[in-house]
Amino acid sequence: MPNQAEIVTEYPIHTERLILRPIAPSDAAAMHVYKSDPEAVRYVPYEPLERADIEQRIATIWSTTQFTQEGDAVSLAVEERATGALVGDVVLFWRSETNRSGEVGYIFDPRAAGRGYATETVEALLALGFDGLGLHRIAARIDERNTASAKVVERLGFRREARLVESEWFKGEWSTLLVYALLEDEWRARGVAG
Repeated sequence: MPNQAEIVTEYPIHTERLILRPIAPSDAAAMHVYKSDPEAVRYVPYEPLERADIEQRIATIWSTTQFTQEGDAVSLAVEERATGALVGDVVLFWRSETNRSGEVGYIFDPRAAGRGYATETVEALLALGFDGLGLHRIAARIDERNTASAKVVERLGFRREARLVESEWFKGEWSTLLVYALLEDEWRARGVAG
């Protein structure tokens, strides 16, 4: 694990079609389009957000851009390189320094669905977690009904480790949670790294 002084990430991160960068106050309007949509936020841990809620989160919890200690989370805006349009946002959580574990989360504007953007973005988060943060294991926790999200991590080589039946009371109903994970060695063996 790199020591804390070494965990510095430079932004933006470029993929073939996308740019991952710190979330800016100017992103609030575009984020509001999908974060206020009940269907778009159906499987994320918050209800549809008002513009003021988004602005508050951008100023506080979504403003972290570097990992300094276990428990930190870095949230990034995802924009199309060709158009500059914001298409979603992602988060990488540093869950444990001792266990070298992390977790990914993501939400995309439904209008950007079906283009492979989530897969391309999560692949970039894996590089950030494994190469940048020195993680050993990265997990994704997905509501079983969110089949599109499960397909994203499966395409990237995550293995399903658990199915926790009706394990969480989530937005007024019992939710069955799928736990996926990928180890650094598995990721490197796929030839994705470096």
